[in-house]
Amino acid sequence: MSRAITAGLDGSPESLAAAQWAAHEALRRAVPLRLLRVWSIDEDPRTRVVDPVTARKWGERTLAIAERRLRRRHPSVDIEPAWVAGDPVEELCGAAGEAELLVLGSRGLGGLAGFLAGSVSLAVLARTRRPVVLVRPHAPLEPQEERTGEVVIGLDVSAAASDELLAFGFAAADRYGCGLRVVHRWAVPALYGPDMLGALPLLLTEVAEDTRRALDEALAPWTEKFPDVAVERDCRQGRPAQDLMELSHDARLVVVGRKVRRARLGTHIGAVTHAVLHHCLAPVAVVPHD
Repeated sequence: MSRAITAGLDGSPESLAAAQWAAHEALRRAVPLRLLRVWSIDEDPRTRVVDPVTARKWGERTLAIAERRLRRRHPSVDIEPAWVAGDPVEELCGAAGEAELLVLGSRGLGGLAGFLAGSVSLAVLARTRRPVVLVRPHAPLEPQEERTGEVVIGLDVSAAASDELLAFGFAAADRYGCGLRVVHRWAVPALYGPDMLGALPLLLTEVAEDTRRALDEALAPWTEKFPDVAVERDCRQGRPAQDLMELSHDARLVVVGRKVRRARLGTHIGAVTHAVLHHCLAPVAVVPHD
């Protein structure tokens, strides 16, 4: 794996927003930025009626324009443009495996329709074992601006994903110099029979205390490693996807996990992560784990 950030670029507003975010991230990490344009004859209906040479010129022009804009805004970032022909999912998965981070654009469909990640982005997320950040364009922001706010991690303390997600989230908050909010939601245990209803308050108290204790244990090594990161523990009963979506309005970055699945069927993303990808306003980092 090379110490570089790769941004997928197709000329859409979503991919340009992703490239802009990736340039900011490359600057903070002091690593090169690779702009990757993957062209497939099935990707763009316009290219089906032209020869490959013309199609390549279109792709190279898109890449060159984006490169010039980013160089003007980020003159200290080492930018490497790359144009390849092939299957976008295959090429982006290969690029993710070689990069420190892959950044892709996500399409916004408006307030009611929500947030559509796109078939290519979702397919890449389902297959790669490297972290991927999906960026949604925000018209109100000027090109030079970044989102402010805290880094938000959606964490399941009962899963094996704690270390991967916390390592990514703490490092991000440390780079940004911002706070970190760790969100864990638990559900009311199933009760059987009317005789159990009287025990509900005590049971809820015990679950809350056990969950808070597990969260403190998971955070302990990371708060010691990153003493300058202010951590907010957000642990209570609730719905994780809904709460993460609401927190994303003011968040700088939302970090969620994805369990690596080897079955051929299904989205391989998970219900909470899938909902967050479709509705979060902030950039979303998806961290795969076993």
